[in-house]
Amino acid sequence: MIMKEKLILTADFIRYNIKIIFANKFIYFLIAAFAFFLMVTGIMLFSDSSPDEADIYKSLIFPGILILFYPVIYNIQSDKDTRMLEILFGIPNYRYKVYLVRFALSVLLLLLTMCLMSWITVFAIIRISVFHMVYQLMYCLLFLASLAFLLATLIKNASGAAVVMVIIGLAFLILAEPLQSSKWNIFLNPFNVPGDMSYSIWQNVLSQNRMMLVVGSVISILWSLINMQKRERFV
Repeated sequence: MIMKEKLILTADFIRYNIKIIFANKFIYFLIAAFAFFLMVTGIMLFSDSSPDEADIYKSLIFPGILILFYPVIYNIQSDKDTRMLEILFGIPNYRYKVYLVRFALSVLLLLLTMCLMSWITVFAIIRISVFHMVYQLMYCLLFLASLAFLLATLIKNASGAAVVMVIIGLAFLILAEPLQSSKWNIFLNPFNVPGDMSYSIWQNVLSQNRMMLVVGSVISILWSLINMQKRERFV
């Protein structure tokens, strides 16, 4: 009986947070991501050149950013907007439970969408390893999601955090070309092996890049949860 009640409470808890994630404008970001993906897929499909895995990786990065942008940036402010604060304040240690679970749900949604887009690519353009492609994509996307969550907790305003995140994203994009084969490039394409670099050195650069992204993601999430100890100031 106790286990059944816990399962019901857990299901309600997840359902409430999914409701918040899909509230307001998220559906527009999701539609925009699929529209952009389908447009790029159409261009590749009717192009004279044959796309490879490096091209597919680049075509999936931007839709992934669009999908993670709204639920992560507006993770905090949406509680007030959807009038669900009373639910959160009734949960012990809600700062950690609610926002960590909600962040995990957002990442899971992103993961499933990237899998779907990759499968569409397999049927429409080129056969690729879907799970390997999504695995590589999630390093960059998880880091950006964690950074966006951290900025939201530091700035304490979703719109302000969104502006700062856009500026940071543009800076990363500008630096992506000069740092194309560098371990400091967060958009490092693992399928675009430089012709002037040995494969062993490239694998070392790639592993260091992925390790830094993982460490950066963990630090950002932990820092965000610490900031949530002062959650009341957000509302």
